[in-house]
Amino acid sequence: MIITTPPVTIDELMQRAEALAGLTLADVAQALSIAVPANLNRDKGWIGQLLETALGAEAGSKPEQDFLHLGVELKSIPLNANGLPLETTYVCVAPLNNVTGLSWQQSLVYHKLQRVLWIPVEGERSIPIGERHIGMPILWQPNAEQQRQLQQDWEEIMELISLGKVSQISARHGEVLQLRPKAANSKVLTESIAEDGNVQLTNPRGFYLKTQFTAEILRQYFG
Repeated sequence: MIITTPPVTIDELMQRAEALAGLTLADVAQALSIAVPANLNRDKGWIGQLLETALGAEAGSKPEQDFLHLGVELKSIPLNANGLPLETTYVCVAPLNNVTGLSWQQSLVYHKLQRVLWIPVEGERSIPIGERHIGMPILWQPNAEQQRQLQQDWEEIMELISLGKVSQISARHGEVLQLRPKAANSKVLTESIAEDGNVQLTNPRGFYLKTQFTAEILRQYFG
């Protein structure tokens, strides 16, 4: 039985997450009376939303942790047949304007990544979505070195944003964290700082964790 009310403690959250391990996405969807999409082209966030519902997360699309009362962010992570991440992990939208004085400890990236519940899911495209299995959960907190890497990348990227160089930032910037366009299409625009200090329009950007960073987290736990 899947309980969708918010978990009261981290132990309760972990017990629920562990109970999902070994089930298919169709098993969970059926228990929640949710239809399984034929593909994820138009439903990219479907797996994450399914797991949020199954575990009682309340944040939805709000800019806060999924389990704010527990200080835990939920992230699903699609894996290939070798158990390696198939794609980068979205963290949050990046601020592109009014960033003066913003520190790492005040940032949404810092807030979201202080404690993460990772749920591995089979991600090979050859496996129909409903037949993909859920793996054992990992409750992770960044160690001192991971914190240093994240802070260094965030500060370097934010400095470029504050100097009006957002259009020059590529996915290659950053050791573990990268900045990428984050919008349904290129027509979506938001305000950012221009090089002359004025405001310009650009595509929204998001912070993403690189796959080698999330692969390292998995190695830490699963060897």
